[in-house]
Amino acid sequence: MISRTPVAAAASLGLFALALGGAGTAAAADDDKAMVSVFHAVPGLDVDVYANGDELIPDFKPGTLTDPQPLPAGSYDLKVFKAGADPKGKPAIQKTVEVPAGANATVVAHLNAEGAPQLDAYVNDTSDVAAGKARLTVRHVAAAPAVDVRAGGTPVFKDLVNPKEDTATVDAGTVSADVVLAGTNDVAIGPADLDLKEGTSTIVYAWGSAADKNLALKVQTLTGMHSAPSGVNAGATNDADAWPAYVAGFGLLGLAGALTARRVVSRNRA
Repeated sequence: MISRTPVAAAASLGLFALALGGAGTAAAADDDKAMVSVFHAVPGLDVDVYANGDELIPDFKPGTLTDPQPLPAGSYDLKVFKAGADPKGKPAIQKTVEVPAGANATVVAHLNAEGAPQLDAYVNDTSDVAAGKARLTVRHVAAAPAVDVRAGGTPVFKDLVNPKEDTATVDAGTVSADVVLAGTNDVAIGPADLDLKEGTSTIVYAWGSAADKNLALKVQTLTGMHSAPSGVNAGATNDADAWPAYVAGFGLLGLAGALTARRVVSRNRA
């Protein structure tokens, strides 16, 4: 049985805020922190990502989805440059994001429907689901027209356009999913088996470019929704590399300091 709830993407170019709703709240390490993931969904372009003037993720590969990291809530001036480019030049993508305390969010660098790169951010719903159930969310972040998303051959999400998302509560279990052009049986992506475990929230990203014939799916799974969370949310898994080792070496305190800086500071690599 499927219970569907349409959700609008927290998305548009320029200055915006991540809106928190009751269903979209998430536990973070502290009350003044948020859990933030980053997904690089621009095909064929290795990039360097900067936050508030400091390099956050160097040599970020397409298709890479970082694990969630606890970051201080606040304003982040995000700039994306081609890998190795001068960060004083014009960024390929730029956006200012307001991350509220307690949010679980994913920032996505992707192509819009016309194929131009852009940044969007989504609040991940980590509210509880009933016993035996799982949450399934699909996000259209590909340079492609409207699509339908099917589970077992049956459309679950219809007429989804870039950069929108839609969410349903479904029975836990393995589902064969594919993406077809809206209103047709023309398969654009898949099929792919999704393991929707009880008490999880599975987020599927349709990304890439239809014109370049490199459309693909990316899966992000959040856990711990079968009971009220306490302390840090029970993590997440994805099928990509974890947060680059550079960040681990940089240290959480160093990262937090870089991200909350209101002015450009020199990075300490000692």
